[in-house]
Parts: sequence; structure tokens; C-alpha cells
Amino acid sequence: MSDLLLQLGGNKAARTVISSLGLPVPPQLRRGRGPWADRPLDDRTVLVGGPGGALHPTLGSILAAAGASVGAAAGADEAPYDAAAEAWSRPGPDPEEVASDALVFDATGLSDAAGLRALYDFFHPRIRGVRRCGRVVVLGRREGDASTDGEAAAAAALDGFTRSLAKELGRRGSTANLVRVAPGAEDRLEPVLRFLLSDRSTYISGQPWTVTADVAGEPPGAARRPLDGKVVMVTGAARGIGAATARRLALEGAKVVCLDRPADDGAVAELAHEVAGVPLPVDVTDPEAPTRIAAALTGLGGAYAVVHNAGITRDKTLGRMSEDGWDLLMDVNLGAILRIHAALAGSDGPLLDGGRVVLLSSIAGLAGNVGQTNYAASKAAVAGLVRRLAPGLAPRGIAVNAVAPGFIETRLTAAIPFATREAARRLCNLSQGGLPIDVAEALTFLCSPGARGVTGNVLRVCGGSLVGA
Repeated sequence: MSDLLLQLGGNKAARTVISSLGLPVPPQLRRGRGPWADRPLDDRTVLVGGPGGALHPTLGSILAAAGASVGAAAGADEAPYDAAAEAWSRPGPDPEEVASDALVFDATGLSDAAGLRALYDFFHPRIRGVRRCGRVVVLGRREGDASTDGEAAAAAALDGFTRSLAKELGRRGSTANLVRVAPGAEDRLEPVLRFLLSDRSTYISGQPWTVTADVAGEPPGAARRPLDGKVVMVTGAARGIGAATARRLALEGAKVVCLDRPADDGAVAELAHEVAGVPLPVDVTDPEAPTRIAAALTGLGGAYAVVHNAGITRDKTLGRMSEDGWDLLMDVNLGAILRIHAALAGSDGPLLDGGRVVLLSSIAGLAGNVGQTNYAASKAAVAGLVRRLAPGLAPRGIAVNAVAPGFIETRLTAAIPFATREAARRLCNLSQGGLPIDVAEALTFLCSPGARGVTGNVLRVCGGSLVGA
């Protein structure tokens, strides 16, 4: 179902009327098209700041290689950026420039309360100059990596700062996110930064990311078609987020195994044909499903990545919920994942070393929801499972993460009563629901070789939802 306010927001006169009624005017968002590009930031201006930041020596080359015109603000070491601009023939803007497409702040040098003033000094004169659909990324350390109380406090302050800034920027379609980089993981920052500063991260806002060196493995290869020839299975692929993800993975070269119920074999076969993939009509609750899936993936030479997307809802308040409503949902949303993962990731399973596992959680699992005790429990369990699995698979080079979508425009949300649906759309920084492609973009990134620095994360793709923030 279309979003009327979003459609009207594209008309200047209509925007004036909407605003006069006290309603939010959803911004027109910019989304990526086609496969990944070598230079996703081509011709975009990025201003960088942060006194004493440890990441400045690498930021210049990362941003210039991505196609950006980079300017270092007063207080930041300008030498790495000048060298990168010369090496990549990307002349930087005037250091005092305030208009930009993105702001990047290296906060790893902040060590006490007084040092936090650097956030104000950098952002205050520049934040209103960030163009529509712009990006802000704050880089910091984890609290646990701090050597003093002041450093730990400053590191924690970045979370509240970034979440609040994301809320201020949302009305212009812009986003802000925090990336915590563990010491020794600096060489794994580049793919994450390229993704967050690009149009691929449109519906990710106010979120903390953690980049570590926990996952073994070699550096990623080319930015274009990073999944070329790799087998990736998507469960629940027949429609919605699953179908969007299958299409998105195929654009990056993946051979997609499209799994869904035999009852949806027509839709699955059609999708598999469209993406030059493999249809796999299997009910994930079938006791034989793990064996059948493992055999199919083994026959394809093993799976590089698995996306556990299959899930259902059976909404009722707990006092009115049937036993079947609880049991079936828990088996589809959690039990099937546990059984299938055990069959795929065991010592003789088809999940390849150096691969990726991504599970679908939900903000309902992180924040709770009326009438969804069963669903929220299953999705909270998925988030916990990610945190459990990630350390054990890291020595094999396998990264494990979850994506927690917010309100995404699908056939399921179209069935929500009007008032509830409108409230859910507006209660986020961007004042609108996301699209299946927004979740698919995040899933594709987490399935890519470049995501080796990201594991154990539960990433919300929710537009900066005010629910459970």
C-alpha cells in the first residue's frame, strides 16, 4: 500500500499544507541502483574532523579511493588527506567549506569531558550545510578498550550524541551512525565506511556498529561483484524481503538458492529463474529439512553464506493466544534456524570457512510489542543466538550477524489497521516506512567479504525508529 503523505511530500504546495496541519513531511529518500560501484562516493564532498584521531592516516585513502573530494577541518591532521588527494587525483575542497554531502568525525582521540567539546566545534558550523540525503559517521573506540575512566566516558558519550544527531537530521533524509573500531581492526573499516556513506544505507540511522579483528581471513577482493560465483541461500525467498534480497545478492554475482515452502513453489521457481539461481521448495519445519538443505548445498559445492529470513507472525494478546499460535511460530522463527544451522555449520556441513551467516531479527524483539509475545520472544532469541554463535565461528573466518527491520512496506504491513500503520510509519527519524530493498542492502553487505570486520552485531534497519531506540 502506498504512503500518501510521502507521495504528497514530493509536491511543494502539498508540503506546505501538510506542515500547516502539524503533520510530518516525509523526505524523498535517495537509494542506490544497480550493483555496487568502484567509487560509490564519486563527486561527493566529505569533510573530516577530530583532533588527535588515530584513524586519520587511513581515512584519507579510504575516502579518496571511494571517489570523494575530502577536506580536513582545522584540528585534524591534513597531511594524510593531501597525500590521498594527490595520489587519487581527487582535489579537496576549501578546509573552511561548510557545505558537504557527508561529515566524518574521528573521535578516537577524545579522552575526557573537556575533549567532547571537539564534537561541538566540528559539527556546529557544518551540520546545517549537510545536503539532503547526506551522511554523518562518527568513529570511536569501544568502552572496554579505554585505558582511563575519561576515555571510557567519552567513548560512551558518542552513542547518545550520534543517536540524537540522527533524529535532528532525519527530516532532511539524512542519517548519522556510530562505528566503534577495535584496536587492530583499522584495516577492516574501509568496506563499512563505503557502505554507510553511500546510498545503500538509506534506511539505517542512529545505529552503533562495531568493527573488530575477531574473524579470521584474508582481506576482501574487488568492490564490484564481490559475491561472484559464491553460493548464497535465502530462506523465505518467495516474496517481500526474501525476494528483494535474492535479487540484490544476484546483482553482486551470487548464485542464489531460493528456499521457501512447497506451497509457494511457483513463486520460488519464477524468482530462481529471474536471478539465475536454484529453487529449493522445502518447508523449514519438516524434520527432514536440515538434511535436504545440507545435501542440496553440498551438491553445489558448499554455501558461502546463509540468510535465515523465513518467519511468520501469529499475533494475539497472550491471554487469547492458542497453543498452536505459540508453537508453530516458535518452530518456524527459531527452532528451524537452530536445526538448519546445526546441519550446515557442523564439521561435515556445507557452510564454507570464510563464509557468512545472517539472521532476521526485528525491532519487536528488541522493544516488545502488544500482541506479539511469541514473535518478540523468537526475535529476541535470534539476537541472542547471534551473540552466542559469533565467537565460536570466528576462528573459521565466518561472521555471524542479525538484521532487525523496523516498519517495512510489505503485504503484511499493508494489512495493519490504518491508524496503527500511519503511526508506525511516522515514528522514526525519516517519518516513513522502509522498503524491502533497504533490508536487502544491509543483508547483502553483511554477506559480502568486506563485512569480515563485523560479527556479533544486531543491526537495526528501521530509519531510526523511536520504538526501542
